[in-house]
Amino acid sequence: MANDPSEPVKEFWAELPRADEDVLGSVRDWKNIQIALEEEVIWLKGFTAEQAASPEIQQLPNLLLYELREGLLFRKEALVPSKKVRTALLWTAIDQALRLTFPLSNNNFFGIDEKITVRLKPGEEVQPAVALLSPMAEIKDLMITLPKFKLEKIDWTVINNRALFLGTPLLGFPGKTYWTKDGHLLPAGFDFEFKNISILLQKKYNETLDQWLVWNEDGSYISVTKNDFRKLSVSSFRLTEKSQEWN
Repeated sequence: MANDPSEPVKEFWAELPRADEDVLGSVRDWKNIQIALEEEVIWLKGFTAEQAASPEIQQLPNLLLYELREGLLFRKEALVPSKKVRTALLWTAIDQALRLTFPLSNNNFFGIDEKITVRLKPGEEVQPAVALLSPMAEIKDLMITLPKFKLEKIDWTVINNRALFLGTPLLGFPGKTYWTKDGHLLPAGFDFEFKNISILLQKKYNETLDQWLVWNEDGSYISVTKNDFRKLSVSSFRLTEKSQEWN
């Protein structure tokens, strides 16, 4: 069936100062977007109406979104155009133009053309917690009171005087909870600032997928080898406790 000519498909453009190009990492995986450079401005086109109205676009600082009408660019709901369409631009798919690579000099950065700190932000959705990090000194007396069935589905290891429990249902111990994303353990209520970075970080720091990357809210992380985990039991906890002193 032919498209209804009374309802033309809207075409959206956007412009962004080149100084702010690092923020485009959050939309790099939108393969329908094309990008072009003009002096101090980055031009983008090809957005769907859904993408144009998405939080990913609306939250980008200093980005100006336009609707293309008869060769002119209009701001949202504007009756008067803001400018003419730029011509003679060299367009490239955004995922090819923004090559996300990791500089060797710094283990906490990834790069487009500029370096961006890996950041976490409050997540938009509530995710189920699958891990718990608890101080050993605070739980050693609680452990022996738990019935066996509560321990059977839990694996655990020790990180710097803290016990990391992995499995559900979580134990009712004091501590910090985490959810899992692409092999990362992220603090409950937080997610990576850029959606596409989680897989890139795994490729850089955990290519063989033999570790858990445990993240802090400040963007730092600890890697934990998966083979270090063992089944939780009162006896395994007591053996570990006897081998070290928990203050």
